[in-house]
Amino acid sequence: MFGRIALLGFGLIGGSIARAAKAQGLAGEIVTTARSEKSRQRVRELNVVDRVTENNIEAVKGADLVILCIPVGDCGPVAKEIAPHLKPGAITSDVGSVKGSVVREMAPHLPAGVHFVPAHPVAGTEHSGPDSGFAELFVNRWCILTPPAGTNPAAVEKLHTFWTAIGAKVEVMTPDHHDLVLAITSHLPHLIAYTIVGTADELEQVTSSEVMQFSASGFRDFTRIAASDPTMWRDVFLANKEAVLEMLGTFNEDLAKLTRAIRRGDGEALFEHFTRTRAIRRGIIQIGQDSAAPDFGRPHPSLPPVPKPYSGE
Repeated sequence: MFGRIALLGFGLIGGSIARAAKAQGLAGEIVTTARSEKSRQRVRELNVVDRVTENNIEAVKGADLVILCIPVGDCGPVAKEIAPHLKPGAITSDVGSVKGSVVREMAPHLPAGVHFVPAHPVAGTEHSGPDSGFAELFVNRWCILTPPAGTNPAAVEKLHTFWTAIGAKVEVMTPDHHDLVLAITSHLPHLIAYTIVGTADELEQVTSSEVMQFSASGFRDFTRIAASDPTMWRDVFLANKEAVLEMLGTFNEDLAKLTRAIRRGDGEALFEHFTRTRAIRRGIIQIGQDSAAPDFGRPHPSLPPVPKPYSGE
């Protein structure tokens, strides 16, 4: 599909794209960048790409598809750096969780004849680094394309086909609408997770060991989310602050309603709210966005051996 793909950054997303593109035979050559010599050496050992370099300019030369797999706060400066060296007709994209700021920061630097198709694969784990990626990360997950007005339709279609080929379901929407949707479905949940785990860490009457030892499944799920890359999420909240603050305001209003219901002993209001939210969970399962397996599909160990009866000796 592409003679050469350049991936600027080789963490979870860049590494997964490389593995999937190689497995599907989508590129004649895959080039990537990694900032430290230690990371570059590890990328070479993994034998996932054809070439690894620390130089963004060197990586993008002659590339037919360039994907910035870096924090959203770095996209503007990197776009400015690589712009004079992009191949005419190349498609330039990214994988950031925020699209409005990426378009504003990247688009002014990109030359005419280079097709800019921002993208957001809505997939990930709490892990990062060269070893964190895997080829199946995007299978049955959404990838949202947010091409600016006037983008070449053929370039959009080609990137659409690329993401489909590595397993993703693809949707196209405007950058601003994307940011509003993701503020409630991704960004606010992460903010809440960081807050809850931080609150637990600050409680003086509960020791840190007790928090870890007696973590119920709900708290464990929050800690998984709160273990996500801090650099990435710092940039997400700063880049999408208007939409996040709007959703946070709505959330605070709803939280205040639940607080009043608990204080007043209004069981009916609590039951109605929990019933409505339970239906949303069931809807997510029905459209195939998650598993209906008990305990969210977590594996469980076997029962322990039955102890021998106490003999009294």
